[in-house]
Amino acid sequence: MAKRSQILELAVLGLLHEHPMHGYELRRQLNVQLGAFRALSYGTLYPCLKDLVARGWIAEDDTQTASVAASRRAKISYKLTAEGKERFQELMTTSGSAAWEDDNFGVHFAFFGRTSAGVRIRILEGRRSRLEERMEAVRGSLARSRDRLDSYTLELQRHGLESTEREVRWLNELIRTEHEQAFPVPGQQQPQQGSPEPRPS
Repeated sequence: MAKRSQILELAVLGLLHEHPMHGYELRRQLNVQLGAFRALSYGTLYPCLKDLVARGWIAEDDTQTASVAASRRAKISYKLTAEGKERFQELMTTSGSAAWEDDNFGVHFAFFGRTSAGVRIRILEGRRSRLEERMEAVRGSLARSRDRLDSYTLELQRHGLESTEREVRWLNELIRTEHEQAFPVPGQQQPQQGSPEPRPS
């Protein structure tokens, strides 16, 4: 799922899995809930919706559209089809390297509630491994070029390193919790399930 159009497909199917939405609401939810789409335009969203309709994964929701037909401009509402639900589940079983890239990871994580524990753990561990590689690269770069960098560039690199370190600690905690819930130790009290803490900035 390396292409942006494919991760947008996953995001749209995931949001429509909850309930039907019209294009305006979909764009708002994509902008607010999923950081990867903060600059998403209608010129990108509507071709995606048209393609998903053509594939039979979503359909116009006549009941929702009819309810706003009396307004000056009726909005087309979309709903997930049975085939669309199957496609969404297929995409949510994907745990290859593309699933933990910067933009893609947030979208996958947003729908973790519909993902198996094994897939969640593979994606979280893959993300952690990728960030650990990034940290080592930044540390090596800092060690080699510290004397040649001005103070502001140096602080920017330090800030990026600290942010990555915080995310790795967050991932470590999530992975630990996932393992405890997926592979409980007999006789040990399990932590209560709940929403994970917000992802650090």
